[in-house]
Formats: sequence, C-alpha cells, structure tokens
Amino acid sequence: MSIADTTPAELERIVAAADAAATMWAAAPAAGRAAALTAVADALDAAAPELVPLAQEETSLTAGRLSGELKRTTFQLRLFAELLTDGGYLDARIDHADAGWPMGARPDLRRVLEPLGPVLVFAASNFPFAFSVMGGDSCSALAAGCPVVLKAHPGHPRLSAAVGRVAAAALRGAGAPDGLLQLVYGTQVGRDALLDPRIKAGAFTGSLAGGRALFDLAASRPEPIPFYGELGSVNPVFVTEAAAAARGADIVAEFVASYTLGAGQFCTKPGILLVPAASSMPGELSAAARPEAAPLLNGHIQSGYTASLSALLEHDAVDALGAVEGTFDVPPAPALTVTTASALLADPDGLVTECFGPSALVATYHSEQELLAVARVLDGQLTASIQGEGTEDVAPELVRLLAKKAGRVLWNEWPTGVSVTYAQQHGGPYPATTAPTTTSVGTAGITRFLRPVAYQGLPAHLLPAALRDDNPLGVPQRINGKLG
Repeated sequence: MSIADTTPAELERIVAAADAAATMWAAAPAAGRAAALTAVADALDAAAPELVPLAQEETSLTAGRLSGELKRTTFQLRLFAELLTDGGYLDARIDHADAGWPMGARPDLRRVLEPLGPVLVFAASNFPFAFSVMGGDSCSALAAGCPVVLKAHPGHPRLSAAVGRVAAAALRGAGAPDGLLQLVYGTQVGRDALLDPRIKAGAFTGSLAGGRALFDLAASRPEPIPFYGELGSVNPVFVTEAAAAARGADIVAEFVASYTLGAGQFCTKPGILLVPAASSMPGELSAAARPEAAPLLNGHIQSGYTASLSALLEHDAVDALGAVEGTFDVPPAPALTVTTASALLADPDGLVTECFGPSALVATYHSEQELLAVARVLDGQLTASIQGEGTEDVAPELVRLLAKKAGRVLWNEWPTGVSVTYAQQHGGPYPATTAPTTTSVGTAGITRFLRPVAYQGLPAHLLPAALRDDNPLGVPQRINGKLG
C-alpha cells in the first residue's frame, strides 16, 4: 500500500487544525497533558504486535531491535509526563517590587516559559519509533503544549500512518483537542509546511545537506523561526598510549561492536578511532572479527553509503584495513579504513566526514600531541570519546578541547548508547546540529518549544497560575532570586 503525497488543500486543513488546537492545548493543565502522553504510551505498548512486524517489513530491522526501540519511545513519553507533573520546566521566576533595588526602583516582574505554537517535525529514517511520529521531537513538543505536524519519512510510511492513528486516537480519548497530532507526506509538502506562518518551530533529524536546506528555509521566512536540526557527526574516539598498552584488545572488540551496531546506522556511531601507531592495535583491528552483513534501511541509504565509502577509499592517504570481501555488497559487510593523524590534519575536510553505515576510519598517531592537534581541527560533533587510564598528561587538555567541540564527552565508554534521562545532551556545535544550546534527547528537550514571557505589574487574577503568589499549581518558583 502506497500513501499519496499530501495535497495543498489537505495541508491547509491540517495546519489550520493545528493552529486552532494550539490555544486550547497551551491552556490545558499540565496534569491533563501528562495524562495524554501516558495514554499514548499505553496505546503504543498495546499496539506493539501490530506495529513491530510492520516496522520490520519497511526497515529490515530486527524484531528485537524494534521492540526495544518502541519501549524506549513509550518510556520517554512517561518520563515527560513526570516532568510535567513536577512543573520545574516552567522556570517560574518572581521578582517582587523593590523600591530599594540597588539599580533603581524595581517593578514587580514575573517570568515563565510558554508554548511556541504549532511545531513541524521531520521524522528520521534510522529510528522508525524513537525519532519518528512519536519520537523525542514530537514528545517534547506535545509536552511543552505545542501541536505537532509530522512530516513522515518515506522509508516507513505505512508504519508512520499506523503510529499516527494509534497516537491520535489515544490523545482524543484523553480529551486532547482535535488537530493535536497530524501527519503529512511528501518532500515538497514538508517545505511548504515549514514556510507556513502558523508553524512556529521546526525539528529535523537527517542528513547535513537536507537539514541545512531546511534550516536556511526556516531562516528565510518573513518571520524566521527556530529550527532544531540534527545533521551528522563522526563521533571521534581518542585512545591514549597507556590505554592501548593496558587493554588494547578489549578496546578493539568494543569499538567493532559499537561502530557496527545497527549496521552503523546510528548518528552516534564512532566513525574515527585514533590509536598509537607503535601499539598492537592497528594489527588487532585488521584481524578483528566483524559481525555478519546486515541489510541497510533502504536502497537510498545503501547507495549513499557505497558512494561515501568509495570516495574515502579513493583518497590518496586512505587504505582498506583488514577484510574487504563484501564491502560493497547488498547488504554490505562491515568495513574498516586506515589513515594517519598527520594526513587527517592535512585534509580534515576530506577525511573527517560521516559515512552512514557499517564502516569506520582508523587514524594512527606517533605522539599524543597529535591527539590535541586533531581535537583542535574537529568541527562540531554530537559526541567525542576518550579511552584512557586517567594518568595521562594529555588528558586534561584533551577533555577541555573536546568539550568545546562536542555535546557529550565520554570517558572509557562508547557513544552509541544514548540514555533517555534528565541530564542527557544529544546535540552539539554545527554541523552536528543547528542549535547547540539544545538537546533532542532527555527532558531538557522541552525547552526547545517554549519561550520566556515576562509579566510586569499585572494584577494577580491576570497572571498565569504558575506566577501567582498563592502558587495554586504548586510549581517550583524562584522568588527574589531564591528557589522556594
């Protein structure tokens, strides 16, 4: 069954419905929004016997992987429901009038975060549940009080329709307004929706080229809007000499498991591994056993992976490392390539590039000072990791440099696990994302779809409930600079 592109007339009805729902959903009590998110989580869990096989058909991912991803998705919905119940996300601040304020008489000022309005979410291909219809972008937008128009990914259209149907029914059953979650289909329709003045923010996970084009489009509007794009990352891993000597074989095995996880189709795949040239690690990497070939998500990703890997191997400073049989087959066998840190420093644009699929680049170095030099030339990353022993002289400076380049810095762990929790940061400087101050995973993601409003001198009955002195919602309030 194919799904036709959304027509202009249909898009108009969808965006109008989202706009109409925005005022009602923003005014809905946090407890009501929390109950609605929980209802969606319950409905998706109940629909797993229908949804998981459908996802298998469209993505070639395993039932185990998809079942785990669906559980992650419903866990996230319930976690955001808990966040709403707490109320701290509103960041309510109250400064009472103070005639003796050192900078002159201070008026009564009260500040709180309020929903932006309808949000356009572009679903991703590689996580058909967790970064799709009811993934992190949709979840955090709905939690914030914003309706969602979801541009379905062409890699799993029937699954998107099914998840949308289940979620929308659950929202209606929980008393949410009509038009709160709606799907659109088609590339041009996504662009048209992004330009609609009723859409107040965009969220995207995908390629650098596609995300940058949409980011530019969002900025080109008469009223530019926030665009939260996750665009790509090579997630470098730096292995110190001490770590290579102490546990090089273990690092090799863990690295192979990480870069091949999900056939290398994770945005957090470790795509570059820097190892000492004089250690046993280059040889161990060459000889390391790799998993069997696994199908990629679709033909577009397969062809893109083949083109990227071919271009890398054509570079004068790059060679294949270890087994090459089946590298370009369908499905492709996991691959490794090798270069040197000096070559990488000479041509970072040519070598520090994402290759989405089951391959990674090994770069050998002769001095740990080269690790610092590589860290300095990196562009923005989602993650950067260090495998170390904790006694290296290079470690403090390396951590400092990587913290400037990545949203998440790891020590002796691997980046492919992205825990859904309160302190998670899944974002980074451009080109990893278009908004380095935000995250697309974890509860802090709710702030992307909220904006601060200050109320000055208003009578109590006209203030938002979260800013009233009697605090009827019982939310945390920072009063005259002190958290009450």
